[in-house]
Amino acid sequence: MEFVNLCHIVFTLFFPPLVILLLLLSLPPLLIYRLFRTILLIFFGEKMTGKVALVTGASSGIGEQMAYQYAKRGASLVLVARREHELRRVAENSLRLGSPDVIVAPADVTKPEDCKKAVDKAVSHFGQLNHVVANAGILSSCLFEEVTDITSFKQVMDVNFWGGVYPTYYAIPHLRKSRGNIVVTASIAGRFPISRLSFYNASKAAVIRFFETLRTELSPDIKVTIATPGYVESELTKGKLMLKEGQIKVDKEARDVVVGPLPIGNTEKCAKAIVDSACKGERYVTWPSWYRALHLVTFLAPEVLDWYSRTFYMTEAGNPQGNALSKKILDMFGAGMFYPASIQSPEKKPNQFTMAKLENSAFV
Repeated sequence: MEFVNLCHIVFTLFFPPLVILLLLLSLPPLLIYRLFRTILLIFFGEKMTGKVALVTGASSGIGEQMAYQYAKRGASLVLVARREHELRRVAENSLRLGSPDVIVAPADVTKPEDCKKAVDKAVSHFGQLNHVVANAGILSSCLFEEVTDITSFKQVMDVNFWGGVYPTYYAIPHLRKSRGNIVVTASIAGRFPISRLSFYNASKAAVIRFFETLRTELSPDIKVTIATPGYVESELTKGKLMLKEGQIKVDKEARDVVVGPLPIGNTEKCAKAIVDSACKGERYVTWPSWYRALHLVTFLAPEVLDWYSRTFYMTEAGNPQGNALSKKILDMFGAGMFYPASIQSPEKKPNQFTMAKLENSAFV
């Protein structure tokens, strides 16, 4: 026992300065390596012509737009989601944008057998699989103590976490053959404590840590790109949320409280940034880029984020969610100042392509 205690004392005294010394010695060559790697990837990034990308959550939002980005790069597509009619719409758009071949694989990503069928269908049809995009997700919004059916929130983890793990598991043997890439859509919420999003935060944090660990297991055969986007145009930011009763509904007030006066970004730009990063083999991509500053705040002053989360999103017991400071600020300036028209108008589908836009789009 005395020897164990002595080891603890030695490690406590010498391990931290040793880590700092090693970091100082390794940082300059690492930065030089990253610089040259970035320059090389700008000119020699992965070309998707003749390759195959499987995209989950492809019926709307970021998933739909990532399908279009792969289509513009000449990739064949396997589109996965539950709504087959929406998948067929996205498939038609993708063909017009330059994809040589698109198949749809209606599936519920919370069911492993559905994910296996989708991967098998992709390989059976195309004979290969190069990129798997784990993108399906749902958003929940409520205070933990307000939850009336705790078991219902298992669905958040089933979709957001297992919905990425299942297709990845069945795709890995094929990705090893092609030395392919796993692209996973997490969220900036997985890095920071945001009140009312406890279940969503947890699911996205689990996604980030799981795929970070998986990267170490699969390297160098398979690359892993983890995307941590902020708020972008999607069904989620139009107000489609899981609420305290455990039911998924459209609740624009709940959306306004959670998002508040933060700007909602363009989904097409977000998807382009993610696919660009995946084709460059980058480990992470955060969009919009200004969210990266929050990583520094988390490291240096986590109390600031705690204060922000409590101040802007919490309400006193018994007060309606609409009394949250985030909602009051939004009402003061008007949603039109921060939110795009597609988010404010429920009748208008985000990023819906018109024929004219499709016909005038440049094929890649």
